[in-house]
Amino acid sequence: MRPVSEPVPPPSPTAPSPAAAAPAPSPPAATSPLLAGVAIVIVLDQLVKLAVVRVLPVYDSVNVIPHLLDLTYVRNTGVAFGLLNDSSLPFKGLITSSLAFIALAGIALYARQLQAHERWARLGLTLILGGAFGNLIDRLRLGYVIDFVDVYWRNWHFWAFNVADAAITVGAVLVFIDLLLGTRHASRSV
Repeated sequence: MRPVSEPVPPPSPTAPSPAAAAPAPSPPAATSPLLAGVAIVIVLDQLVKLAVVRVLPVYDSVNVIPHLLDLTYVRNTGVAFGLLNDSSLPFKGLITSSLAFIALAGIALYARQLQAHERWARLGLTLILGGAFGNLIDRLRLGYVIDFVDVYWRNWHFWAFNVADAAITVGAVLVFIDLLLGTRHASRSV
C-alpha cells in the first residue's frame, strides 16, 4: 500500500522567495559607449600619426609655439617615456608588445567591473584603452610608436608623445579622480 502524502500548502504571498532574499547584483556598465569611445581615440590617433608621417621626415621639426612646442617626428622603439628606447635587447619588439597586451587585458578586466554611475572612471578607461590600442597598432605594424609632440623649455625637453599618449594620461587622471571622489570603495556598516 502507498502512503498518502499530505498536501503541500501554496507559498504565502508575504514569505520571500529564495531568489528574492538576496539582492541581485547590479549589471556592469553598458559597453557600447565605451567601445565607441575607444574606437574614436584609435581613429583620431592613427589619422594624426598618418598626417605627421606624410608631412614630416623622421627627426624633422616644425615650430608651433616658439620656445615651447614643436612637432618633431620621432620613432619610439621603447615603452612609456622612451624607456628602453636606446636598449638593444633581443626580442625587444616582442617584449614591448607583450607588455602592452598584458596591460590592455588588465585594463579591460577592470573596465568590465565598472558600474553605470562610475562616469569618471568609465571615461578615463575609455581614453586609456583607446590610447593603448593606438600605440599597440603602431608597435605591431611598424615595430615602433610614432611620437611627434615636443614640449620644451630652453634646453629641457619633455619626452615626445602623441595623441594616444595624451589620451592615456588624461584617462589615468580621470580614473584617479574617480578613486578619490567615488564612494563605491568606502566600507558600509552592516
